Amino acid sequence: MGSTSSMLTQYDIEEVQDHCNHAFSQQEIVSLYQRFCQLDRNGGGFVSADEFMSVPEFAVNPLSQRLLRMLDGLNFKEFVAFLSAFSPRTSLQQKIEFIFRVYDTDCNGKVAFDDVLSILRDLTGSFMTEQQRQKVLTHVLEEAGYTKDSHFTLPDFMKILGNSELKMEVEVPID
Repeated sequence: MGSTSSMLTQYDIEEVQDHCNHAFSQQEIVSLYQRFCQLDRNGGGFVSADEFMSVPEFAVNPLSQRLLRMLDGLNFKEFVAFLSAFSPRTSLQQKIEFIFRVYDTDCNGKVAFDDVLSILRDLTGSFMTEQQRQKVLTHVLEEAGYTKDSHFTLPDFMKILGNSELKMEVEVPID
């Protein structure tokens, strides 16, 4: 499975399924492998940031630079594990863990006001001033019982988002 020029064996498919907690069917994994091979233009078995940016939908995503931090240099198994956060078969807890990793911009296991503000900046662009962003974020945090000086850990994210009906789903086309 190291080189993208090879075909997936049944063992490879089952190994990938186990690695992503069966978030995808065997057919979906084969389709994802075909897409991975298309992205891996040099056939090295890894997809680079530049190769990910060649996907138009990804390139225009306001969080693409943040996601690239998580994606750059993934092999196929890691690629599928990353995408599993968007599967309807993935638990809410796994989805929240994924969101936490996106928000934890400095990878220290904590999300600070500035981390969330940075994401908000990416999402709002020039539609809001920095002062408006800070005011909105401060208000939202206070409504949730937190302050500007709070640091959120994964359990905090679980508490805040755990009762939500969070939907993060993409459809994997099967050829």
